[in-house]
Amino acid sequence: MIRIESFNNHPGRRVRHAEIRKTAAAVLRREGAADALLRVICTGDSLMKRLNRTWLGRRSTTDVLTFPLESGRGKILEGEIYINLDQARRQARDVGVADRNELARLVIHGSLHLLGYDDATPALRRKMTGREDEYLDRLKVR
Repeated sequence: MIRIESFNNHPGRRVRHAEIRKTAAAVLRREGAADALLRVICTGDSLMKRLNRTWLGRRSTTDVLTFPLESGRGKILEGEIYINLDQARRQARDVGVADRNELARLVIHGSLHLLGYDDATPALRRKMTGREDEYLDRLKVR
């Protein structure tokens, strides 16, 4: 069973929780995850700066952070995806897409990270971005 929870702790922005859950579930199902518990937390620059500094040693904000969790329940995929709505809005403007499109990309990106995709090198980043594009097309988000 795939279970996805969506939370918004951003003080000034709203999100469509159903779209977030639908997007993440589509990625997990298509990638073969049969049993998963995923939490998507939407937040802003302040928390993302703190998380980025604490966990990655970076002093800047970022758009998405993914934390795989040990479930203690066998082969269940469990994790948290933190999405920065402030950064998502800036990125959406930079590339000329709607905020909801960039949010969908970040949900997909975080889900792929939990599934083992990596973007640490240019070649891996191209592969991951290509996969994101496939999901955006499949989900008709563009």
